[in-house]
Amino acid sequence: MKAIILSGGKGTRLRPLTYSGAKQLVPVANKPILFYCIENIVQAGIQDVGIIISPETGQEIMTAVGDGSRWGITIEYILQDVPGGLAHAIKTARNFLAASSFVMYLGDNLIGTRIDTFVREFNQNSPEALILLKEVENPKQFGVADVTKEGKVLRLIEKPEVPPSNLALVGIYIFSPKIHEAIDKIRPSKRGELEITDAIQELITMGCNVESFILDMWWLDTGKKDDMLTANVIVLDELLKAGIDGIVDDKSNILGRVSIGKGSVVRESKIRGPVVIGENTIVENSFIGPYTSIGSGVNIIKSSVEHSVIMDGSELREIERLEESLIGRNVRIFRNNKMHKALRLMIGDDSVVEV
Repeated sequence: MKAIILSGGKGTRLRPLTYSGAKQLVPVANKPILFYCIENIVQAGIQDVGIIISPETGQEIMTAVGDGSRWGITIEYILQDVPGGLAHAIKTARNFLAASSFVMYLGDNLIGTRIDTFVREFNQNSPEALILLKEVENPKQFGVADVTKEGKVLRLIEKPEVPPSNLALVGIYIFSPKIHEAIDKIRPSKRGELEITDAIQELITMGCNVESFILDMWWLDTGKKDDMLTANVIVLDELLKAGIDGIVDDKSNILGRVSIGKGSVVRESKIRGPVVIGENTIVENSFIGPYTSIGSGVNIIKSSVEHSVIMDGSELREIERLEESLIGRNVRIFRNNKMHKALRLMIGDDSVVEV
């Protein structure tokens, strides 16, 4: 079995961050979202991975991920010239996939479970497709499935006005090579894309067996700021391992699970976990509250931060309270008056903000 990870797109919902970077490389708990996807695929025993890239961010993805050797796998990059839909991405990867069954994983999706269970189920039951579903409150915004009690998929509808269920398609699919035949039969949707829901529906029309699995764990499509912060909270809660590899002076107070990277220094500060701090970061006369991820090369001086993501190379000075914020790389935020306000910010890379 092979896998393809979709890492193209323009990331419009995460702008301005994604004006200068790929959305799949935005960090959650100081690790790019894309890396969690790769690790989940590796844990399922898959070693041949194709990453679908776009002209806009492809080079950045390739530089960050490399050839796959850090995970012990082989990675091939596949250029999708235009954002033509998920089924179009499969069509673009056809030479790479050849006659293999494969996992398709959206590179900005995170789930609270390993996919090896679903891969085993696919291999045991040999359906033409296995889709993951999740109950949602707003099914009109998703592709929605109508399934039997046994989990067999009867039909799929993309963003229906009258949803047949509240079961939304999660961004992880497993297909047999039969999906290529189905994709060849469909036509672009009203928005000009080859929809994966149409391709799976075509499989059903062809009499193929399409099975489903309803997730009882969390699933996040990290396409918006609030989704990113929620993902950061969940990952810090469930996966963070405490460890102090930097220097913490005797005037500082560390509470709960806190990870501090090499070369980082904490002076006269209070840190209440779960918190992760990268390498070569300085925290001085500050409070770092729960569910905060701070990248490498960051300076936080005389400031208070919680429930936020601060990316590499940024600087906060004399900020009384920063919360629920997503701060890009090389951002400077500093106080220039004595007004006392809580700040709620989403700031792109290489910005300077005075508050």
